[in-house]
Amino acid sequence: EVQLLESGGDLVRPGGSLRLSCEASGVSFDDYAIAWFRQAPGKEREGLSSIWSDGNTYYADSVKGRFTISRDYAKNTVYLQMTDLRPEDTAVYYCAADQRDDYIIRFFKGSFGSDWGQGTQVTVSS
Repeated sequence: EVQLLESGGDLVRPGGSLRLSCEASGVSFDDYAIAWFRQAPGKEREGLSSIWSDGNTYYADSVKGRFTISRDYAKNTVYLQMTDLRPEDTAVYYCAADQRDDYIIRFFKGSFGSDWGQGTQVTVSS
């Protein structure tokens, strides 16, 4: 089991930037795929970005070109750099880890994540 801890959420003005961190503990997560999700009040959870165990990345259209996912293997941490933030980016952001063979399919089918963090709040407002 992987314990995940998100941090970095804050109140930021439109156009601003934030970097979220997802730190894993318990096991080395080198072989895990890690993904970022968000959920706004009254909305369904949205898969934003993922970094697979081979280093390949994916971005949803809603964040492509604005968000960048990366991982630091030495720190057992995955980051989500967010730029050009908009009010519609306001949500609780979660990271999740998955090591199952079909994690790519699970990501697109909405069943990704054998382990989840507790979330971090991002609020974009002037």
